[in-house]
Amino acid sequence: MKNDSASSRRKFLQQIGATSLVAASSPFASLAAQQKAEERILTYDRKITANDKVRIGVIGFGVQGHYDLNSALKVPGVELAGICDLYPGRLENAKELYGNDLFVTRDYRELLNKSDIDAVLICTTDVWHAKMTLDALAKGKHVYCEKPMIYKISEGAPVVAAAKKSGKVVQIGSQRVSSIGLAKAKELLAAGEIGKLNMVNSVNDRQSSIGAWEYTIPKDASPETLDWDRFIAITGKKIPYDPKKFFWWRAFKEVGTGVAGDLFIHLLSGTHFMTNSKGPEAIMSTGQFSYWKDGRDLPDVMSGVMQYPDTPEHPAFQLTLQVNFISGTGGQELTRLIGSEGIIDVRGNTITVKHSIMPEAPGFGGYDSLFTFSKAMREEMQKDYDAKWTPEQRKKKVKEDIVYNPPAGYNEHVDHFTNFFDSIRTGKVVVEDAVFGFRAAAPALACNESLLTKKIINWDPVNMKLKA
Repeated sequence: MKNDSASSRRKFLQQIGATSLVAASSPFASLAAQQKAEERILTYDRKITANDKVRIGVIGFGVQGHYDLNSALKVPGVELAGICDLYPGRLENAKELYGNDLFVTRDYRELLNKSDIDAVLICTTDVWHAKMTLDALAKGKHVYCEKPMIYKISEGAPVVAAAKKSGKVVQIGSQRVSSIGLAKAKELLAAGEIGKLNMVNSVNDRQSSIGAWEYTIPKDASPETLDWDRFIAITGKKIPYDPKKFFWWRAFKEVGTGVAGDLFIHLLSGTHFMTNSKGPEAIMSTGQFSYWKDGRDLPDVMSGVMQYPDTPEHPAFQLTLQVNFISGTGGQELTRLIGSEGIIDVRGNTITVKHSIMPEAPGFGGYDSLFTFSKAMREEMQKDYDAKWTPEQRKKKVKEDIVYNPPAGYNEHVDHFTNFFDSIRTGKVVVEDAVFGFRAAAPALACNESLLTKKIINWDPVNMKLKA
């Protein structure tokens, strides 16, 4: 059968004819002849100094707590003063990493009561974020809170008000806002490099069990070792013990916010930073349980569409959001800014600019109704067109494509913490304050609301309120 198939294919190719083959190959030949886009390295010469010592406590020493602390301690002058977690195994791990003399506790209020702690990193389950932020501010601590800043939209205004009243620094943990790559994209967009913005497509796909939040659960997990009653106390409900809800909490709506609170919010934060946007006015979302049928009640494939109004900061544009936890791509992360004259692709801190600029003259001929007219009409109209538009005006304008890469070793996460500690030390405006955090969190959480109610959610991005 294989020989017969190969023979049939040869005959088919022979029947196409040499002329057709040459014609078919032309586009590929022209693509191969195109010059490679110019590559540039983004300038980065920031010097980090320790003007004053800042002592920190960590609340929640899971995956993100480890990553956050590791980045924070790379900033000179930052010292660790204590760690809180409900699972004793993580407190033991903390002492293994940072010494037996480290203060550890299962009650975050003990950290807040320590006079030698200047700031806390809140890296807990989403449902605790607002409560812990309010408690920390009341105790006079600066706060770095992981995204989303809140678990429910109704929690946003109280956190914003408390942050303003306290006079303390509150920074939300979406590190893209400190990225030199996104700063370059923001600059290029503002300069009109791709014309007028009209759409943003943002994707964060994964294809692994860990990427889908199925984290390893320790063998000694129990209601006692996980301090289950304390863990669920914030919900006001008697939730039956389930170790998945403790270690895979993102996947359960009783304590987490799913795809929307984990990944949509990163995409929203980056988009808002690059466009100077306050947020969308209409939000809709849909999702499905496609593969990870492990008891979770928040979907593993989810999409959102948001409409941004015309404002002094940016023209009206549409944002599409996509997360797929069983993506045959193997996983991808891309935000594409689409304008009238090109695109800016953001992949991590690598920025690619490509242009597609329409000619000044309108289209005429080809796949057009012109050929359906009489010969006399075609000739008359061709003469008129040739008289009005020069050959130069009929050509598409060509503009160089450019790739911007970050310098070797650049780390936006460390940059984000550097900005946080700089604000504590100098009083300068923080890069991602509670207002920015709320304006990113509310549309993300509204996607869950839209998913569950099957309705469009209307949002006032200026006054930060839901609209009827």
